[in-house]
Amino acid sequence: MNGFFYQYGVGVVVFAVGLFFGFRHGYLGFHGSGARRLALVFAPLLLVGALQAYLQFAPMEEAPATLSSAAVEREGVIGTPLDYGIMVGYFLLILAVGSWYGRRQSTLNDFFFAGQRFSWGWITFSLVATVVGSYSFVKYSQVGFKYGLGSTQGYLNDWMWLPLLIFGWLPILYFSRITSIPEYFERRFDGKVRACVTVLMLVYLIGYVGVNLFTMGKVLNILLDWPIWPAATLVAVVSAIYVTAGGQTSVIMTDLLQGVMLLVTGLVLLFLGIHHLGGFSAFWEHLPRGHRLAFPNFNQDPTFPSVGIFWQDAFANTAMFYFLNQGVIMRFLSARSTRDGRKAMFAVVLVLMPIAAVVVSGGGWAAKALTQAGALPADTASGEAFFVAAELLSRPGMFGLILAAMTAALMSTVDTLITAVAAIAVNDVYRPYVRPKAGEKELLRVARFTSVGVTLVGISLVPVFMNFKTIYEAHGAFTAAVTPPLVVALLLSVFWRRFTRQAALMTLAGGTALVILSLFIPQIIQPLAHGVPMGEGGDGLFGGVSQFKFMRAFFGVVVCTVLGVVTTLFTKPETPERQKGLVWGTISDAIERFKGVPGHEGDGTKVAAQPIRGATEPPRHNPQDLPVVRLSKDLADRLRASPGDLLFLSAHRSWLPGQPATQAVAGPHLEDGNHQIELGPQTHDLLVSKRSSDQPLTIERLL
Repeated sequence: MNGFFYQYGVGVVVFAVGLFFGFRHGYLGFHGSGARRLALVFAPLLLVGALQAYLQFAPMEEAPATLSSAAVEREGVIGTPLDYGIMVGYFLLILAVGSWYGRRQSTLNDFFFAGQRFSWGWITFSLVATVVGSYSFVKYSQVGFKYGLGSTQGYLNDWMWLPLLIFGWLPILYFSRITSIPEYFERRFDGKVRACVTVLMLVYLIGYVGVNLFTMGKVLNILLDWPIWPAATLVAVVSAIYVTAGGQTSVIMTDLLQGVMLLVTGLVLLFLGIHHLGGFSAFWEHLPRGHRLAFPNFNQDPTFPSVGIFWQDAFANTAMFYFLNQGVIMRFLSARSTRDGRKAMFAVVLVLMPIAAVVVSGGGWAAKALTQAGALPADTASGEAFFVAAELLSRPGMFGLILAAMTAALMSTVDTLITAVAAIAVNDVYRPYVRPKAGEKELLRVARFTSVGVTLVGISLVPVFMNFKTIYEAHGAFTAAVTPPLVVALLLSVFWRRFTRQAALMTLAGGTALVILSLFIPQIIQPLAHGVPMGEGGDGLFGGVSQFKFMRAFFGVVVCTVLGVVTTLFTKPETPERQKGLVWGTISDAIERFKGVPGHEGDGTKVAAQPIRGATEPPRHNPQDLPVVRLSKDLADRLRASPGDLLFLSAHRSWLPGQPATQAVAGPHLEDGNHQIELGPQTHDLLVSKRSSDQPLTIERLL
């Protein structure tokens, strides 16, 4: 079986299901805006498909290897004092940026969702910084050195989830106004399902924090010969400081900076490798042909089978990341509208994820080509290839920027995970079970304490992950064991109305039990392993963790799906009231609940209006407790806005990140005025400063 045909066969089925939902909802069509969306949705599939087909099947020339007999020599520390000075300076810069933008975080909406004022461009860059985690640089550079362009599999398969995400899950997520994934499951089913999901989500997120801290500890161990655990503790403390102070606003703003650092330095390192070898042709031909395959191995090598990588990275991990990862969900909910969320997702999948695939793997590819050309010793270890190549190619100072990018990669993932755990702890543990009547200040205080607590727990997990041979093995074994029950339960809940409460519990609890059983008895995975060998087992009680570590994800997806479908067919369907606004086909119900009256998504028209300060704050008689504003008649006509419509108000320079902004509800029209908007005193003081009192606001109708 060829990995290309297998992955595109399965991926196109998932993609087609998403297209079906998009057409049925009216988002896709063959004319006007529907046709434009359809073309955009197909663009990643066609571009990535053409690229991977070329890599897999095109004839290519290969330069003869000139392997060096020199041995790798290490003197303890890689780099110069200037390089580490730059890295320390970057730490301080991130602290300053995070603290500055973390001011005035007085509500949970500010702390977790950044006041929902960010446009799609800023969300896009911050998402890339989150996706490219610290483990990504080390993991994919190591894989790129050993297996070549096959390391991009985890980044170039997001296209298959695009229609389901932006036309199915995103509008439900946004308009249902859930604050956490467990809350969605309670509204869809009941509190028992929510409790089960809460436990699994906390295990996933906290474990992910541990994996990332272990990665950075290992990086600093290679660079400075520091012990892994103290090194991980240092970076964790820096991340926790600005997250605890500023919440989601600090996370987004620091991740914007870190996203730029990641993209620039990763591409520069690859460029330096190509330049060192004499140009792209020399670089390309010094990569062995096997390293230029998109899918280098279907099932022969259990350490990197393309079928296992597909089910773990492209299916389970990608679905978990975009549909369930609380940190990413909070990023989408920080967007000012669903339209901005869709644009962000298009940009991520179509442009930035392919770039990110090159960024995280390019160091490994360059190191392999340099090894084949004799510029690096033949005995270069895959785990150190990135750092050895970076030191060879970089002058003092430039290597420091690369180290800063590694630091950025760590913190941009850890900060997102910390805020995600804090959100679940507050919304799914403290508020429902400890203090249901807790006020905003108390909940905000709990969120900050939780941010510190999860950092400490993550640090304590570092020694656990130190038992694995490689970062890739630690990450793969952990995610393959945790993600399938959550992914299957959510997808069936959102896209199958018949799915029942009992089935959800069986999928989550029963599926998790069977996956855990496979850790002790890996032989039960054998019938579903697609011929992948079992591989070597470790010692002790958990020796089976490393056996079928990639195919365990497919095993989990299959058993969870079977449990969910069979249980559903033997149980009573949920009531229509439980489904409204929470499953496919009920987005109009979600909008009505969100708005209080029937409505539809706005067309994106933006109008400038002069703000005037009202005498009193109008009563907030709306489901979302949003401020009420009054528009002049001509302004309302241009926006096609009626009383009760949802608006987005921002400072005139709304393209700048972090500018004052808020969502609001249109009240009765002003009797007089020309292109004016009347704001209550609190809303006026939020949006209009003394220096900008003569500047207009930008008004957009969202619903």
